[in-house]
Amino acid sequence: AEPEIEACVALLLITHARRRARVGEDGATVALMHQDRALWAHNEIAEGLALLDRAVSRATPGPYQIKAAIAACHVDGDGADWAQIAALYDTLLRFEPTPIVALNRAVAYAEVGRCNVALGMLEALREELADYQPFHAAHADMLARGGDASGARRAYDKATELAASEADVAFLRRRRAVLD
Repeated sequence: AEPEIEACVALLLITHARRRARVGEDGATVALMHQDRALWAHNEIAEGLALLDRAVSRATPGPYQIKAAIAACHVDGDGADWAQIAALYDTLLRFEPTPIVALNRAVAYAEVGRCNVALGMLEALREELADYQPFHAAHADMLARGGDASGARRAYDKATELAASEADVAFLRRRRAVLD
């Protein structure tokens, strides 16, 4: 009967439900938007969404409810609701003003077509996240979208250097190869 605990369990269920789709047959990480939804455990997603609904109905918002709502926006329907995700990250940043939340918010802004704004957000995080692989991967993606292939290559190289798994290395190399 604790909304933040219910939301935490919801987040875990929704995230765990996608486990079989995270790595492709070639061993490379598969971006959420390209995952085979048939591989998802839809019963776990449904259970997570029900828990999230129960948590939210208690009308005492908190960071886990927001994180679970973001996860739900990625899996509910035919594709991610990026406008809602961006709005949720705006709210989450007030609860948890961390550089990781700010990075994820920037990614959401880029996904809704505000790439220049997102690049500015990333620039403010550059020093703090200099050794964080997802920062460089996001930066590379945004630079590529903006037509800066050279900058994107450098950012992908840095992200690859910092990658913690072979699956991520394969994913990043594939993304970089598209630029060539």
